[in-house]
Amino acid sequence: MPAAKTCPICGKPSVEAFKPFCSKRCADVDLNRWLSGTYVIPAKEDEPAAHENTPVSGDDDEF
Repeated sequence: MPAAKTCPICGKPSVEAFKPFCSKRCADVDLNRWLSGTYVIPAKEDEPAAHENTPVSGDDDEF
């Protein structure tokens, strides 16, 4: 039998309804960490930002 998974926030056993968390509170704590920028997915330095590849509309053509 596999070992029970634990909540990544508090370490208690996870509950099926809130998997992988043990409660709505821990799920909300995790969501808040994503929304506040505590969790960040690192980007490679050589990847250009999304806005750098976007063509600019014809504003420069007026001159």
